[in-house]
Order: sequence, then C-alpha cells, then structure tokens
Amino acid sequence: MFIEQAYRGKHDFWLYLVGSLIVAIAAVIGQIPLTLAIFLENGLDSVGMSQPELMQSLDPNLLIFLLLLSFAIGLVGLKLAVKYLHQISLMTITTTRKKVDWGRIILGFGLIAVFSSISIWIDYQSNPENYVWNYKPMPFLILCLIAIVMVPIQTSLEEYLFRGYLMQGFGMGTRHKYFSVGLIVTLLIALVLFGANFMYDIDLLMNAVISFAALVTLVFIHMLLEKKKVYSKAAYLKFNTSFQFKFTPLIITSLIFGLLHLANPEVEKLGYSILFFYIGTGLFLGIITLMDEGMELALGFHAGNNLIGIILVTANWTAFQSESLLKDVAEPTIGFDVFLPLLIVYPIFYIIMAKVYKWKNWKEKLFGAIKPPVETRIPN
Repeated sequence: MFIEQAYRGKHDFWLYLVGSLIVAIAAVIGQIPLTLAIFLENGLDSVGMSQPELMQSLDPNLLIFLLLLSFAIGLVGLKLAVKYLHQISLMTITTTRKKVDWGRIILGFGLIAVFSSISIWIDYQSNPENYVWNYKPMPFLILCLIAIVMVPIQTSLEEYLFRGYLMQGFGMGTRHKYFSVGLIVTLLIALVLFGANFMYDIDLLMNAVISFAALVTLVFIHMLLEKKKVYSKAAYLKFNTSFQFKFTPLIITSLIFGLLHLANPEVEKLGYSILFFYIGTGLFLGIITLMDEGMELALGFHAGNNLIGIILVTANWTAFQSESLLKDVAEPTIGFDVFLPLLIVYPIFYIIMAKVYKWKNWKEKLFGAIKPPVETRIPN
C-alpha cells in the first residue's frame, strides 16, 4: 500500500512538518537569484514597482528559468528531508514498485499532452481573434530547452511534496491522538484568516496576530469543554479514529495543493471559482496515485500539462509568461470550460488508466483504513 510505505522509515508526524519547513526554506533560497536579477535590472526602483512590473522587467526566458530554479532547490531540500529526517530513499515516496515505471509516466504525459494540444488547436481555429502568433525562432528554441529541463523539475517537486511526502505524512498523522483536534483548529484558523483577508487588506503581522489570537481562543475553549466534561475520552478517541482512513490525506493534500494557487494571478483575474479546478486537479492526481500505488502517472500528467501550456500558449495574466507559440489576448472569463476537465475529461482518464492497469478494489484503496504493516505492529 502506497501510504503505508512511510512505516519503512521514521514516520512521526512532526518530522513531516519539519521536512515541509525545510522544503519551504530551500525554495526561498532558490528565489535569491531571481531577486538579484530583478535588482540588477531595476536598481532601487524595484522597491516601488508592483509584482507584474518586476516580472515584466526581465527577459521572458530568463524569468522562466529563474522562477523554476527555486523548485529545483526545493526538490533538493525535499530529498535531504526524506534521507536524513525519515531515513528512507526517494523511491519510498515515489512508488510501491521495485523501480520507477517510465511507461506509466509516458502514458500520463501523453494523455494530457494530446488533450491539451487538441483543445488549444480547436480553440485557435474557432476563435483566431483571441490569439496572436508569437513565434520567434531563437527565443522559442531557448524556451523549449529551458522548459524541457526545468518544467519536469517544477512539477516533480509539487508531486513529490503533495502526492508523495505529504500524502504519506498526513496518513501517518491521522494515527496521532491529537490529529483531529489539530485538524479542526487549523481549519477554523484558516477560515478566520480567509474571511479577514477577504474583507480587509491585512498585512503579514496582522495575519500572525489573528492566527495567534484564534489559536489561544480555540485552546481555551477546548480546555473549558474538557473541564466541564462535555465529551468523554472514549468519545474523543472514537471521533479521532474516524480520520484514520486514506481519504483523509487525499482530501487534505488536494485542498492544500489547490489553495496554494491563491497567489496565482489567474485567481485575481478569474475569481475564486478557479480554485475548484485546482483542488479538483489535486484530487484527480491523488486518486490516480492511490489507485495505482505510485506517483508515476501523476508525475507524467503534471509535467505534460505544464510543459504543453508553457510552450504552446501563454497570456499576460497567467502565472508563467513565456515566448510561447501563441499569445492569448482575449479577456479571460470563467465558464464551463473550467469545469469540463473535472466533470468529463478526468473521468475519461480514470477509465483509460483503470483499463490499462486493471485497477481493482477502489473502495479499499481510496477509503480503506491506514494500518501499520503486520511486521511493524507491537504485540499486546
């Protein structure tokens, strides 16, 4: 079982929190070259420039390379965390198979690459006024070289972090006696912060103050309820065990994956409805990982999606600006095309993958209990 592979190494939940912090610090260190490039280009004027202005001040290909570089450093941080914190190999969070199945990676890549290419071609033929031909031989060649090397690194970090490391990490966390309390407290604080930021323009310090105040309040309420014996220890333990199933890490990692895209310019341009697509895509990638007992399909799929997008078409309101073949100049709107993959395309991909790899036991693989292997259980 994919999640249970975490039992091969050190799997205390706090180690996964430390490991995630290591990845975040590594990614921030990876952003230093981008910061230096922007400063060298704009000097002290950088201080008063908006983020879009800062990004547009650099050559598109240089910008793409520097943006993706932070993911490469983040991947190094994740590898170090897996090796030294958990004392396992990267293979343990990759697949249950003895070696990586490149055929699965190619299939995942091919499905989304063909679908995306055909979709872009159909839209270009149907609405040519929405596109500008942007082909420039040398910049496009440089873009292809950068993208072919760096995009798979970017998508691999995201897959290793969410579908591998954190999928297994939250799976281990569900067995902690305080997991349900921690999860509920985190969700409540997140809701408070989301509401506060939605209604007001709040800086980082105020967000920290609100988080601390909410945490103290929730801990006080918990202590009060416990003192008044509103709930018994037995009832709490029973409630906690309701989270010890595979759908818990699946849902949590999908939500985190989707919500981290809040910083993308697409959200500002299209609105919060686009988050359904990001969260739904995270759920799709998580499901195929659990059903296939490995990340190969998800690794290929994510790489294909981003690589085709960055090479074929870009827009001035998307996360990545590139010297792509086409520029989308239409005013962005959110419609059924955003929900089309979730409702029609992804289910078709499920069917294809399930047929090819003969998936069975859907209920057990997606909703089954997370249990330590027999050989690691402590006898009574």
